[in-house]
Amino acid sequence: MFRHLRSGFLRRTLVVAVVLMAIGGSAGLASAQKFPTDPITLVVPWPPGGGSDLAMRLVADAASKKLGVPVAVVNKPGAGGSLGIREVATSKPDGYTLVMTATPAIAAQYTIPNANTMEELTPIAFFGEDPSLISARAQTGFKNVADFVNYAKANPGKIRNGNDQPPGSSYLTIALLERKLGVKVTRVPYAGFAPTVIALLSGELDTATVPVPDVIEHYRAGTIRMLGVAAETRHFLAPEVPTFREQGFNIVFGSWRAIAGPVGIPADRLKILESKFVEAMSEPEFKERVKRAGFIVDPKGSVGTTARIKEDDAQLYPILLDAGLVKFRQK
Repeated sequence: MFRHLRSGFLRRTLVVAVVLMAIGGSAGLASAQKFPTDPITLVVPWPPGGGSDLAMRLVADAASKKLGVPVAVVNKPGAGGSLGIREVATSKPDGYTLVMTATPAIAAQYTIPNANTMEELTPIAFFGEDPSLISARAQTGFKNVADFVNYAKANPGKIRNGNDQPPGSSYLTIALLERKLGVKVTRVPYAGFAPTVIALLSGELDTATVPVPDVIEHYRAGTIRMLGVAAETRHFLAPEVPTFREQGFNIVFGSWRAIAGPVGIPADRLKILESKFVEAMSEPEFKERVKRAGFIVDPKGSVGTTARIKEDDAQLYPILLDAGLVKFRQK
């Protein structure tokens, strides 16, 4: 009899254990499926009002609808974008704190001592690329790249060019142009594209190397002239402005934007973030919205973003090294 009771007890215990394991597995699956349940923070390491801020607010709005929770943009400018990136790179890797990273982050790891390396971020999704541009205040009289080059060569250092803080994208652009065109200007750094454009309009600057969307309205108003676009083809917002190549200068350069998070985000959460951000940026309505705002969108997932980072690292490092800008982590 005792043997029979013991056997029955063991069977019941086994059944309970199996049920509990099933419940536990279902709870774990449900937990994964529930992500995200709280708002997601998307840090933009540049000031409000610039192209990066506008682009990421468009992304955040579209991604919020796909993820089912608010995606809040928070601006954390400073140190050429490295302060905002550091805040996210050192945050809890739970998928709730993300950052916009861009071409300057590649340069920052070699030019800023406390900047995070690209290996300290997890690429999630690629937004798109802005081709580089040089613009001039209308009063300078510059109408094309040749006018700029001729004046700069005859007057070394006299042209005041507005750019962001090293190693921002517009800083990299003017450094590249100086080297490729054989000119010397006075670089004047600002904390983002918006204040750079204000300074150009006010007469503090003669030229600026910010992207097309940041100056398009002033170009249309006639207060700023676009001298040349450093792209394979002309920009859709200003198809009448020739490329550098069309003007006899073989220069193609640009700055991309992407979304990343800290290293260590659980694989299931990372997959959800990647798929939802890419889905959001692939919607025809979103593409039309960003085009109206002046951006070129080219959504890619984690693999494509990682490949682009490696490609640009290989391209930018020699330029930085030749220009004497590599101060840390020399290869």
